Amino acid sequence: MGNLCLGSAPDSWGVWFPEDDQQVPYTRFLDELVEAGYEWLELGPYGYLPTEPERLAEELAVRGLKVSGGTTFGALHRPEQWDTMLADVLPVAKLTAAAGAHHLVFIPPMYRDEKTGAFTESPELTAEQWAGFGRAADELGRILLDEYDIRLVLHPHADSHIQTQPEIERFLNESDPRYANLCLDTGHVAYGGGDNLDLIRRFGERVGYVHIKQMDPAVLAQVAQENLSFGEAVKRGVCVAPPAGVPEPGEVVAELSRLDAELFVIVEQDLYPCAPDVPLPIAVHTRAVLAESGLTRTRRPLTR
Repeated sequence: MGNLCLGSAPDSWGVWFPEDDQQVPYTRFLDELVEAGYEWLELGPYGYLPTEPERLAEELAVRGLKVSGGTTFGALHRPEQWDTMLADVLPVAKLTAAAGAHHLVFIPPMYRDEKTGAFTESPELTAEQWAGFGRAADELGRILLDEYDIRLVLHPHADSHIQTQPEIERFLNESDPRYANLCLDTGHVAYGGGDNLDLIRRFGERVGYVHIKQMDPAVLAQVAQENLSFGEAVKRGVCVAPPAGVPEPGEVVAELSRLDAELFVIVEQDLYPCAPDVPLPIAVHTRAVLAESGLTRTRRPLTR
């Protein structure tokens, strides 16, 4: 597929946090990423990979790796936390730009604790919070574009306020495509009951970046029946290697290939926590399955 550029991320190696004793060292992640045949990577949680631009560049160059984008977290629905959020985001943007990348994947906070599953806030935004969400995304996107030549792409996420398809569409309708667009995460869209193909067809011009993953329908049924948190769902194996889950990757790749845009498609499989020897075979297998769907290209996208 000539408009799609394949990569992977620390998430596919069970990395959710900057530091955690259940995660592999970053050097092992980078070495195994190369062994699995990938050239592009997303930076993952800030602090997992080196945050000094020169050191990061050295670690990547010696392995022939390149950066597709950065990853950050923040609450756009909390105006009282704007300054704190910005202070957290800008160092990530600076490192992303220094690495030669032009996308920042912005993940909203979950309303349930990642490890305990306890609710930390209401799962629904108020009308006032929704009204400010798009404006905050636009302002952040404008800052990133003007100061760092980086495009903001918001990542729908399980147990967050941008999870279901109506929530994704509301974000798109309330934000300006010049400054804020969508990181289409196929697994999280499925987790929230959304239709990836419909989103691509109707909002293709807003898809600026892609995370490709699959979810196990049986575990999704357990999530609905037992009101499971995302952390518990991951422990039960909700994220699966293709072609074992939904959505079907070949259909997604085919639909993305019809868009008039060059896109990074970054493989993710939420594996935290996992044994150190688990990720590499999955990464190799996933790359082979995606290759059968035509997703093999590793040339850098021309557009930003």
